[in-house]
Amino acid sequence: MSTDRIALVTGASRGIGRAIALRLARDGFRIWANYSAGKDAAESLCREIETAAGKAQAVGFSVRDSKAVREALTPLIEKEGVPHVLVSNAGITKDGLLAMMSDEEWASVIETNLTGFFNVSRVVVREMLRKRAGRVIAVSSVSGQAGNAGQVNYAASKAGLIGACKALAKEVAKRNITVNVVAPGFIDTDMVKELPRDELARQIPLGRFGKAEEIAAAVSFLAGDEAGYITGQVLGINGGMYM
Repeated sequence: MSTDRIALVTGASRGIGRAIALRLARDGFRIWANYSAGKDAAESLCREIETAAGKAQAVGFSVRDSKAVREALTPLIEKEGVPHVLVSNAGITKDGLLAMMSDEEWASVIETNLTGFFNVSRVVVREMLRKRAGRVIAVSSVSGQAGNAGQVNYAASKAGLIGACKALAKEVAKRNITVNVVAPGFIDTDMVKELPRDELARQIPLGRFGKAEEIAAAVSFLAGDEAGYITGQVLGINGGMYM
């Protein structure tokens, strides 16, 4: 695959997003690595990709800010082309029991994880429709499928992603655009470093946390030509936690 095909990965500066960007670069995609606060990390990622003979550039904007999304992506698309792949990965957690949850803890998670998907997809999918090709892949969570105590805001946002993608898949299928979801379980990233690993691992049938690279491998498949007949689906990558 040549690097004339672009993959935009939101939240690419660390964790699962970083692993996805590295894998898609290895697959031959030119990477637009989005970041909000992690500029140094995103630029380091791009240098790593370019050292390995790939192509990448850091693209800074907050997915929560629809104006910032448009101002960053519209001229970039006009100059360099339409992304063939959009990976909507940017996400945050602000865990707590619903009865104690603040307005900000609710709103910030919904705005980042769900509205962020809307803001970026609206810009990119419009161009994919004109091009009559594309892949949209959203990173949800097992929490969005099964719920998790202390994560009402996060579970709502991730469940919303699943519903949004299933609906969008039906809207754009006739233009050769597929829309799918990967739903990770407990993955070994900074987001889970404070969790009781041994206790949680006992709840996972495979007995371990997943690796970010295992999520990236699934995204790589869904982004590729061999997945052209798969759309509107949710691929759970959770060690058997939710079947």
